[in-house]
Amino acid sequence: MNLPDHGANPQRLYEKMGMERPPRILDFSENVHPFGPPAFIKESWQSMQHLITSYPDPDGEPFRSAAAHYHEVEPDRVIAGNGAAEIFTWLARRYRGKCVVLIEPAFSEYRKTLEAEGAEIKTVQLTEENGWRLEIEQVALAAKGSAAVYICNPHNPTGRLLQRSELLEIAEACSKAGCELVLDEAFIDFAGEEFSLIPLQKNLEHVIIVRSMTKMYAIPGLRLGYALGGPEILDELKQGAAHWNVNAISAHIGAGCLKEQAYRDQVVKEAIEERNKMVRFLTGNGCQTTDSSVNFLAFRLPPGKDADRFFEELLAKGIVLRHTKSFRGMDGQWFRIGMKSAGQMEELRGAIAQWLQDN
Repeated sequence: MNLPDHGANPQRLYEKMGMERPPRILDFSENVHPFGPPAFIKESWQSMQHLITSYPDPDGEPFRSAAAHYHEVEPDRVIAGNGAAEIFTWLARRYRGKCVVLIEPAFSEYRKTLEAEGAEIKTVQLTEENGWRLEIEQVALAAKGSAAVYICNPHNPTGRLLQRSELLEIAEACSKAGCELVLDEAFIDFAGEEFSLIPLQKNLEHVIIVRSMTKMYAIPGLRLGYALGGPEILDELKQGAAHWNVNAISAHIGAGCLKEQAYRDQVVKEAIEERNKMVRFLTGNGCQTTDSSVNFLAFRLPPGKDADRFFEELLAKGIVLRHTKSFRGMDGQWFRIGMKSAGQMEELRGAIAQWLQDN
């Protein structure tokens, strides 16, 4: 069955499954937290209406400068995109017809965008046998003869976090191989900026870092992301962008979001609490979980349990988990859960416990 490659679209999932959608849905398939955007957005919404009547800044200002200030880099080391997904289309164009290394399982847009540009894809496969740990030696070997290596840190869909020392080792291996390193830090906010490679990037001109505003600030509908790197590389990437690719409201809100430290602290605190509770519940019920550092985790049912039946029967109750049929190496036997409110998480635990008891 050809299920959707992304979470956050229950209606499409139910259609693909040939199931009637229940009147009430709890969607754990998306990784956007449940607390809503920062309060200033609603409070200042009326005052932003004037932005609609003028063309936006072609460089995504004031967001671009705000991101540069937040990361303490020069503005020419930042480019803004219509979501991180747009930036991956620019990167794919950069590697058109070349060899690119992917660490699987991985975000499906890496492969989709690269294949659309005729890139040859080389795979380093993570496995559950070693806890989905990335073997740096495998990456170093695969980097030889390749144009780029894509790494997501923390990793999606497992949530595993690479230490900065490990990333530096990978970056050095890529440099020796004459290979660029594309580092997707979409979920780094939940682990901590101390794990980001951005502060060291000036000495790593072959490293391109991609960031997303969607996950931490709960603004997926605004489509806002950015990339950091050497000015020459970023200029080349931006040549593939449409003029005014970031709308004025997104740029204005994005700049404001980066000032919201108290908001970020609270979101991270809640996510950690709910993740820890979920891990204790799952392991206590014989399930296997990933060592996640972010606002989601992946788990596998106890041995002998039917994963397809579990997924479908929870769907029938209106509980949507992220299937892993599109994640290579997980093959539908694992499920990813985005952390939601305490009440929603408790309801999920109750449904899983009941299913395990009945099956």
